[in-house]
Amino acid sequence: MLYALIMAGGKGTRLYPLSRNSNPKQFLKVINNKSFLRNTVDRIKPLVNSENIYIVTNKEYYESICNEVPEINRDNIFVEPSNKETATCIGLSAVKLLKRDKDATMIVLPSDHHIEKVNEFHDTMKQAVETVQRRRGLVTIGVKPTRPETGYGYIKYAERINSRIPTYKVERFLEKPNLEVAKDLLLDGTYLWNSGMFVWRADVFLREMEKYLPKTYKRLMTIYQAIDTEEEDKVTDEQYELIEGISVDFGIMQKTRKAYVIKCNFVWDDIGSFESLSRFLSNYRGNNISGNAFMEQSENCSIFGDRKLIIGFGIKDLVIVDSNDVILVMDKNKDQELKYLVNKMKDNKDLSEYL
Repeated sequence: MLYALIMAGGKGTRLYPLSRNSNPKQFLKVINNKSFLRNTVDRIKPLVNSENIYIVTNKEYYESICNEVPEINRDNIFVEPSNKETATCIGLSAVKLLKRDKDATMIVLPSDHHIEKVNEFHDTMKQAVETVQRRRGLVTIGVKPTRPETGYGYIKYAERINSRIPTYKVERFLEKPNLEVAKDLLLDGTYLWNSGMFVWRADVFLREMEKYLPKTYKRLMTIYQAIDTEEEDKVTDEQYELIEGISVDFGIMQKTRKAYVIKCNFVWDDIGSFESLSRFLSNYRGNNISGNAFMEQSENCSIFGDRKLIIGFGIKDLVIVDSNDVILVMDKNKDQELKYLVNKMKDNKDLSEYL
Protein backbone atom coordinates (compact mmCIF):
# COMPACT_ATOMS: atom_id res chain seq x y z
CA MET A 1 0.00 0.00 0.00
CA LEU A 2 1.09 3.60 -0.59
CA TYR A 3 1.95 5.87 2.34
CA ALA A 4 3.20 9.43 2.71
CA LEU A 5 5.81 10.27 5.34
CA ILE A 6 6.24 13.96 6.13
CA MET A 7 9.36 15.00 8.05
CA ALA A 8 8.46 17.83 10.44
CA GLY A 9 11.05 17.92 13.20
CA GLY A 10 13.46 20.58 11.94
CA LYS A 11 14.23 23.96 13.52
CA GLY A 12 14.51 26.02 10.33
CA THR A 13 17.38 28.07 11.76
CA ARG A 14 18.26 29.68 8.41
CA LEU A 15 15.00 31.63 8.70
CA TYR A 16 15.70 32.90 12.21
CA PRO A 17 14.16 35.01 13.77
CA LEU A 18 10.97 34.23 11.82
CA SER A 19 11.56 30.57 12.63
CA ARG A 20 12.04 29.91 16.37
CA ASN A 21 12.38 26.85 18.58
CA SER A 22 8.76 27.28 19.67
CA ASN A 23 7.45 28.02 16.15
CA PRO A 24 9.78 26.55 13.52
CA LYS A 25 9.64 26.94 9.77
CA GLN A 26 7.08 24.19 9.07
CA PHE A 27 4.46 26.15 11.03
CA LEU A 28 5.13 29.54 9.42
CA LYS A 29 2.59 31.20 7.14
CA VAL A 30 4.90 33.30 5.00
CA ILE A 31 3.67 32.81 1.41
CA ASN A 32 -0.05 32.17 1.65
CA ASN A 33 -2.45 31.93 4.58
CA LYS A 34 -1.50 28.29 5.25
CA SER A 35 1.54 26.90 7.03
CA PHE A 36 4.15 24.91 5.10
CA LEU A 37 3.01 21.77 6.93
CA ARG A 38 -0.64 22.39 6.11
CA ASN A 39 0.23 22.90 2.43
CA THR A 40 2.32 19.71 2.37
CA VAL A 41 -0.52 17.60 3.76
CA ASP A 42 -3.07 19.16 1.41
CA ARG A 43 -0.76 18.65 -1.58
CA ILE A 44 -0.34 14.90 -1.05
CA LYS A 45 -3.97 14.14 -0.13
CA PRO A 46 -5.13 13.53 -3.72
CA LEU A 47 -2.61 10.68 -3.94
CA VAL A 48 -2.65 9.29 -0.40
CA ASN A 49 -5.65 8.93 1.89
CA SER A 50 -5.47 10.82 5.20
CA GLU A 51 -5.34 7.55 7.14
CA ASN A 52 -2.13 6.67 5.25
CA ILE A 53 -0.40 10.02 5.81
CA TYR A 54 2.23 9.85 8.55
CA ILE A 55 4.31 12.59 10.14
CA VAL A 56 7.61 12.12 11.96
CA THR A 57 8.70 14.78 14.44
CA ASN A 58 10.06 15.25 17.96
CA LYS A 59 8.22 15.49 21.27
CA GLU A 60 8.43 19.28 21.30
CA TYR A 61 6.21 19.67 18.21
CA TYR A 62 3.78 16.79 18.70
CA GLU A 63 0.88 18.85 20.01
CA SER A 64 1.47 21.65 17.50
CA ILE A 65 1.22 19.14 14.67
CA CYS A 66 -1.96 17.67 16.12
CA ASN A 67 -3.49 21.15 16.15
CA GLU A 68 -2.21 22.13 12.70
CA VAL A 69 -3.44 19.01 10.87
CA PRO A 70 -6.16 17.56 13.14
CA GLU A 71 -7.38 15.13 10.47
CA ILE A 72 -4.17 13.11 10.81
CA ASN A 73 -4.63 10.32 13.33
CA ARG A 74 -2.46 10.78 16.42
CA ASP A 75 -1.18 7.23 15.97
CA ASN A 76 0.15 8.36 12.60
CA ILE A 77 2.53 10.84 14.21
CA PHE A 78 5.86 9.15 14.93
CA VAL A 79 7.95 10.78 17.66
CA GLU A 80 11.75 10.58 17.70
CA PRO A 81 13.47 10.65 21.11
CA SER A 82 16.15 12.95 19.66
CA ASN A 83 17.34 14.35 16.35
CA LYS A 84 19.66 11.84 14.68
CA GLU A 85 19.45 13.18 11.10
CA THR A 86 17.31 12.06 8.18
CA ALA A 87 18.63 8.52 7.64
CA THR A 88 17.57 7.61 11.18
CA CYS A 89 14.33 9.57 11.02
CA ILE A 90 13.28 7.85 7.79
CA GLY A 91 14.60 4.48 8.99
CA LEU A 92 12.53 4.60 12.18
CA SER A 93 9.45 5.43 10.13
CA ALA A 94 10.24 2.64 7.67
CA VAL A 95 10.38 -0.05 10.38
CA LYS A 96 7.13 1.24 11.89
CA LEU A 97 5.38 1.17 8.52
CA LEU A 98 6.85 -2.23 7.67
CA LYS A 99 5.43 -3.60 10.93
CA ARG A 100 1.99 -2.48 9.76
CA ASP A 101 2.35 -3.42 6.09
CA LYS A 102 5.10 -5.65 4.64
CA ASP A 103 4.49 -4.11 1.19
CA ALA A 104 4.59 -0.47 2.32
CA THR A 105 5.73 2.05 -0.29
CA MET A 106 6.79 5.42 1.12
CA ILE A 107 6.60 8.89 -0.41
CA VAL A 108 9.02 10.83 1.80
CA LEU A 109 8.46 14.59 1.89
CA PRO A 110 9.97 17.47 3.86
CA SER A 111 7.29 19.56 5.54
CA ASP A 112 8.64 22.97 4.52
CA HIS A 113 8.79 23.15 0.71
CA HIS A 114 6.90 25.45 -1.62
CA ILE A 115 5.51 23.81 -4.76
CA GLU A 116 3.46 25.18 -7.65
CA LYS A 117 1.84 23.28 -10.57
CA VAL A 118 0.45 20.69 -8.17
CA ASN A 119 -1.02 18.51 -10.95
CA GLU A 120 2.49 18.01 -12.33
CA PHE A 121 3.68 17.21 -8.81
CA HIS A 122 1.06 14.46 -8.65
CA ASP A 123 2.08 13.08 -12.06
CA THR A 124 5.72 13.00 -10.97
CA MET A 125 4.90 11.12 -7.78
CA LYS A 126 2.83 8.58 -9.72
CA GLN A 127 5.80 8.07 -12.04
CA ALA A 128 8.07 7.60 -9.01
CA VAL A 129 5.76 4.96 -7.50
CA GLU A 130 5.64 3.10 -10.82
CA THR A 131 9.44 3.15 -11.05
CA VAL A 132 9.78 1.87 -7.49
CA GLN A 133 7.40 -1.01 -8.10
CA ARG A 134 8.99 -1.95 -11.43
CA ARG A 135 12.68 -1.56 -10.59
CA ARG A 136 12.79 -1.92 -6.79
CA GLY A 137 14.98 1.19 -6.64
CA LEU A 138 15.35 4.31 -4.52
CA VAL A 139 13.82 7.23 -6.40
CA THR A 140 14.54 10.88 -5.74
CA ILE A 141 13.06 13.97 -7.36
CA GLY A 142 15.42 16.36 -9.15
CA VAL A 143 14.76 19.95 -10.17
CA LYS A 144 16.28 21.56 -13.26
CA PRO A 145 18.62 24.33 -12.01
CA THR A 146 17.73 27.89 -13.00
CA ARG A 147 20.66 29.64 -11.31
CA PRO A 148 24.05 28.76 -9.76
CA GLU A 149 22.60 27.89 -6.35
CA THR A 150 25.04 27.20 -3.50
CA GLY A 151 22.39 26.26 -0.95
CA TYR A 152 21.29 22.99 -2.60
CA GLY A 153 22.89 19.64 -3.26
CA TYR A 154 23.10 18.42 -6.86
CA ILE A 155 22.46 15.11 -8.64
CA LYS A 156 24.28 14.09 -11.84
CA TYR A 157 22.09 11.86 -13.95
CA ALA A 158 23.19 9.15 -16.40
CA GLU A 159 21.21 7.06 -18.90
CA ARG A 160 17.47 7.53 -19.20
CA ILE A 161 15.12 4.64 -18.55
CA ASN A 162 11.86 4.06 -20.40
CA SER A 163 9.34 6.40 -18.76
CA ARG A 164 6.75 9.09 -19.48
CA ILE A 165 8.44 11.73 -17.34
CA PRO A 166 12.24 11.89 -17.78
CA THR A 167 13.71 9.35 -15.33
CA TYR A 168 17.39 8.50 -15.11
CA LYS A 169 19.89 6.35 -13.30
CA VAL A 170 21.85 8.46 -10.82
CA GLU A 171 25.56 8.79 -11.54
CA ARG A 172 26.47 10.69 -8.39
CA PHE A 173 25.34 13.10 -5.69
CA LEU A 174 27.24 16.32 -5.05
CA GLU A 175 26.89 18.30 -1.84
CA LYS A 176 26.42 22.08 -1.72
CA PRO A 177 29.06 23.58 -4.05
CA ASN A 178 30.76 26.95 -3.96
CA LEU A 179 29.64 29.59 -6.47
CA GLU A 180 32.22 28.79 -9.15
CA VAL A 181 31.44 25.07 -9.07
CA ALA A 182 27.68 25.83 -9.10
CA LYS A 183 28.17 27.90 -12.27
CA ASP A 184 29.98 24.97 -13.92
CA LEU A 185 27.21 22.55 -12.92
CA LEU A 186 24.60 24.86 -14.43
CA LEU A 187 26.50 24.97 -17.74
CA ASP A 188 27.12 21.21 -17.71
CA GLY A 189 23.43 20.45 -18.21
CA THR A 190 23.43 16.99 -16.61
CA TYR A 191 22.95 18.09 -13.02
CA LEU A 192 19.69 18.60 -11.13
CA TRP A 193 19.01 20.16 -7.76
CA ASN A 194 18.44 17.59 -5.04
CA SER A 195 14.92 18.31 -3.74
CA GLY A 196 15.12 15.96 -0.74
CA MET A 197 11.92 14.15 -1.79
CA PHE A 198 12.09 10.36 -2.14
CA VAL A 199 9.96 7.34 -3.02
CA TRP A 200 10.82 3.72 -2.18
CA ARG A 201 9.54 0.51 -0.69
CA ALA A 202 10.25 0.38 3.03
CA ASP A 203 11.86 -3.07 2.77
CA VAL A 204 14.13 -2.03 -0.12
CA PHE A 205 15.25 1.09 1.75
CA LEU A 206 16.06 -0.95 4.85
CA ARG A 207 18.04 -3.48 2.80
CA GLU A 208 20.17 -0.65 1.45
CA MET A 209 20.58 0.67 4.98
CA GLU A 210 21.76 -2.78 6.05
CA LYS A 211 24.49 -2.58 3.37
CA TYR A 212 25.70 0.95 3.99
CA LEU A 213 24.69 1.79 7.58
CA PRO A 214 24.77 -1.64 9.25
CA LYS A 215 25.06 -0.34 12.82
CA THR A 216 22.06 1.97 12.41
CA TYR A 217 20.14 -0.83 10.73
CA LYS A 218 20.83 -3.16 13.66
CA ARG A 219 19.54 -0.56 16.15
CA LEU A 220 16.39 0.04 14.13
CA MET A 221 15.65 -3.65 13.80
CA THR A 222 15.88 -3.96 17.59
CA ILE A 223 13.22 -1.25 17.72
CA TYR A 224 11.23 -3.17 15.09
CA GLN A 225 11.09 -6.20 17.36
CA ALA A 226 9.70 -4.08 20.21
CA ILE A 227 6.98 -2.27 18.21
CA ASP A 228 3.48 -2.78 19.63
CA THR A 229 4.85 -4.12 22.92
CA GLU A 230 5.00 -2.48 26.35
CA GLU A 231 8.76 -2.06 25.86
CA GLU A 232 8.53 -0.05 22.61
CA ASP A 233 9.20 3.43 24.04
CA LYS A 234 11.95 2.20 26.35
CA VAL A 235 13.73 0.26 23.62
CA THR A 236 13.40 3.15 21.15
CA ASP A 237 14.96 5.58 23.64
CA GLU A 238 17.81 3.17 24.41
CA GLN A 239 18.62 2.43 20.78
CA TYR A 240 18.45 6.08 19.72
CA GLU A 241 21.11 6.92 22.28
CA LEU A 242 23.44 4.49 20.52
CA ILE A 243 22.82 5.68 16.96
CA GLU A 244 25.28 8.04 15.27
CA GLY A 245 23.13 10.29 13.13
CA ILE A 246 23.78 10.87 9.42
CA SER A 247 21.76 12.29 6.56
CA VAL A 248 20.09 9.92 4.12
CA ASP A 249 22.07 11.52 1.28
CA PHE A 250 25.48 10.93 2.88
CA GLY A 251 24.57 7.61 4.47
CA ILE A 252 22.74 5.85 1.66
CA MET A 253 21.93 7.80 -1.51
CA GLN A 254 25.57 8.64 -2.31
CA LYS A 255 26.52 4.95 -2.02
CA THR A 256 23.61 2.93 -3.37
CA ARG A 257 23.57 1.54 -6.90
CA LYS A 258 19.78 1.52 -6.90
CA ALA A 259 19.23 5.30 -7.16
CA TYR A 260 17.04 6.87 -9.83
CA VAL A 261 16.11 10.51 -10.32
CA ILE A 262 13.02 11.98 -11.98
CA LYS A 263 13.39 15.41 -13.55
CA CYS A 264 10.30 17.27 -12.39
CA ASN A 265 8.38 19.97 -14.26
CA PHE A 266 6.65 21.56 -11.29
CA VAL A 267 7.90 24.73 -9.59
CA TRP A 268 9.87 23.91 -6.43
CA ASP A 269 11.68 25.86 -3.74
CA ASP A 270 12.68 24.71 -0.27
CA ILE A 271 12.51 28.30 1.09
CA GLY A 272 15.59 27.47 3.12
CA SER A 273 16.92 31.01 3.38
CA PHE A 274 15.87 34.63 3.27
CA GLU A 275 17.26 34.84 -0.25
CA SER A 276 14.85 32.15 -1.43
CA LEU A 277 11.96 33.58 0.55
CA SER A 278 12.62 37.01 -0.98
CA ARG A 279 11.69 35.67 -4.41
CA PHE A 280 8.07 35.47 -3.25
CA LEU A 281 7.85 39.03 -1.87
CA SER A 282 6.52 42.16 -3.54
CA ASN A 283 8.97 44.32 -5.48
CA TYR A 284 9.15 47.89 -4.22
CA ARG A 285 11.61 50.35 -5.74
CA GLY A 286 14.17 47.65 -6.46
CA ASN A 287 13.71 45.92 -3.10
CA ASN A 288 11.74 42.87 -1.98
CA ILE A 289 9.39 43.66 0.88
CA SER A 290 6.59 42.25 2.99
CA GLY A 291 4.76 43.93 5.83
CA ASN A 292 5.22 47.52 6.89
CA ALA A 293 8.16 49.11 5.06
CA PHE A 294 9.19 52.33 3.30
CA MET A 295 12.34 52.45 1.16
CA GLU A 296 14.12 55.54 -0.16
CA GLN A 297 17.41 55.59 -2.12
CA SER A 298 17.84 51.91 -1.30
CA GLU A 299 18.37 48.88 -3.52
CA ASN A 300 18.50 45.09 -3.49
CA CYS A 301 17.27 44.77 0.10
CA SER A 302 14.84 42.21 1.51
CA ILE A 303 12.54 43.59 4.19
CA PHE A 304 10.31 41.44 6.38
CA GLY A 305 8.20 43.87 8.35
CA ASP A 306 5.72 43.28 11.14
CA ARG A 307 3.99 45.86 13.35
CA LYS A 308 6.79 48.43 13.32
CA LEU A 309 7.42 50.54 10.22
CA ILE A 310 10.83 49.67 8.75
CA ILE A 311 12.40 52.59 6.89
CA GLY A 312 15.36 51.97 4.60
CA PHE A 313 17.26 55.10 3.59
CA GLY A 314 20.46 54.86 1.55
CA ILE A 315 21.03 51.17 2.19
CA LYS A 316 21.98 48.32 -0.12
CA ASP A 317 22.16 44.51 -0.07
CA LEU A 318 20.67 44.06 3.40
CA VAL A 319 18.15 41.68 4.95
CA ILE A 320 16.05 43.27 7.69
CA VAL A 321 13.61 41.17 9.69
CA ASP A 322 11.22 42.40 12.37
CA SER A 323 9.97 39.40 14.32
CA ASN A 324 8.33 40.04 17.68
CA ASP A 325 11.18 40.64 20.17
CA VAL A 326 14.07 40.33 17.67
CA ILE A 327 15.23 42.55 14.81
CA LEU A 328 17.78 41.07 12.43
CA VAL A 329 19.94 43.27 10.19
CA MET A 330 22.18 41.18 7.94
CA ASP A 331 24.39 41.49 4.89
CA LYS A 332 22.73 39.47 2.11
CA ASN A 333 26.01 37.67 1.49
CA LYS A 334 25.77 36.14 4.98
CA ASP A 335 22.53 34.36 4.12
CA GLN A 336 24.00 30.85 4.22
CA GLU A 337 25.82 31.57 7.51
CA LEU A 338 22.75 32.32 9.63
CA LYS A 339 22.80 28.83 11.12
CA TYR A 340 26.30 29.57 12.42
CA LEU A 341 25.02 32.77 14.05
CA VAL A 342 22.19 30.94 15.81
CA ASN A 343 24.66 28.34 17.11
CA LYS A 344 26.83 31.15 18.50
CA MET A 345 23.78 32.61 20.25
CA LYS A 346 23.13 29.23 21.88
CA ASP A 347 26.46 29.59 23.68
CA ASN A 348 25.17 32.72 25.44
CA LYS A 349 22.65 31.83 28.16
CA ASP A 350 21.36 35.42 28.22
CA LEU A 351 20.14 34.99 24.63
CA SER A 352 18.34 31.66 25.07
CA GLU A 353 14.93 33.30 25.48
CA TYR A 354 15.28 34.81 22.02
CA LEU A 355 15.85 31.51 20.24
